[in-house]
Amino acid sequence: MPEFTDAFGVAIVYDVHEPAAAAPRGVVQLLHGVGEHAGRYAHVVEALTDAGFVVYADDHRGHGRTGMKQHGDARLLGRLGRGGHPAAVAAVRRLSGIIREERPELPLILLGHSWGSFLAQMLLDADPAGYDGVVLSGSALRWPGSLNAGNLNARWAGPGANGLEWLSTDPAVASAFHADPLTTVTPLRKLFGTREAARLYGRPRRGLRDAAGHDVPILLLVGRDDSVGGPRSVHRLAQAYRVRGGLEDVTTLVYPDARHEIVNDASWPRVRADLLAWLDARFPGR
Repeated sequence: MPEFTDAFGVAIVYDVHEPAAAAPRGVVQLLHGVGEHAGRYAHVVEALTDAGFVVYADDHRGHGRTGMKQHGDARLLGRLGRGGHPAAVAAVRRLSGIIREERPELPLILLGHSWGSFLAQMLLDADPAGYDGVVLSGSALRWPGSLNAGNLNARWAGPGANGLEWLSTDPAVASAFHADPLTTVTPLRKLFGTREAARLYGRPRRGLRDAAGHDVPILLLVGRDDSVGGPRSVHRLAQAYRVRGGLEDVTTLVYPDARHEIVNDASWPRVRADLLAWLDARFPGR
C-alpha cells in the first residue's frame, strides 16, 4: 500500500489499480464518502480497470486504513483530526498532484461519491485546469435548502429499522456496512463537529470554463430516493455548473427506485453501463 504524509504528519494510505490494457486511456481518482473507505468500491474499480483506466483510491483523513494509522482506535474512525476539513481537502488534492507526476500523459477524471463528491467539487473549484472530467455520485448542491443536514434515514424510520435504509434498497448493503470494521455509522455533523461540517457549504465557482481553458465534462448520477440531496438538488447543481461555471457538457442521470449508493443498489448494472458509455465518448482508448 503506497502512502504519503500530509502537512500535519498524517499518513494517507492509497491504492493504485492498474488496468489489464497495455496502454491505459486515463486515470480515475476515486473519492469515497464519509464514514467508509475505498475498499467498498472494489466492483467499481474492477469496471474501470477492465475498461482501460488506472484507478487511484485513497482512504481519506480519519477514514479506513488511514484513520486506523492516524487514531489507532476504530471508535475514532471518521474524525478528521488536526487541521480539520481543510486538511482533508488538501490531502486529496495532494494525491491529484502525485497522479499528475506519475501519469502526466493521461487525462485525470475525478469520481466522487457523497462526501467524496463534495471533495471533488472543491478540487475542481481550486484547480479547474487540473482535471479533464468529473463524475459525481449521490451528490448535491452544497447550499442551505439543497443539502440535507438532518436525519438521512427519517423516511424509513420505524420498528425494525437498522438506520441505514437510506443507503440502498438492498438490505444486504446495510448489513455489510454494519459488519465492516472500517466503517462508522456516526452522523457527519457529530464526526466533524458543527464548525467543520459548515465548511462543506459552497457553490461551483464562476468562470470554471475560462479558468480551466477547456470545457470540463461533468456527469451527475443520483438515485430518485436519495435523501442527501436527491434529483432536485442535483439538477440545481447542474444548473450552477452551466450558469456560474460556464460549462456546457453537463449530464444528469436519475435512477428510479434507487437510494443514495447507486453503485450498491439494483441500479448498479445500469449505472455501470452509463458511466462507461460517458467515459468512452469523452476519453476513447488510444
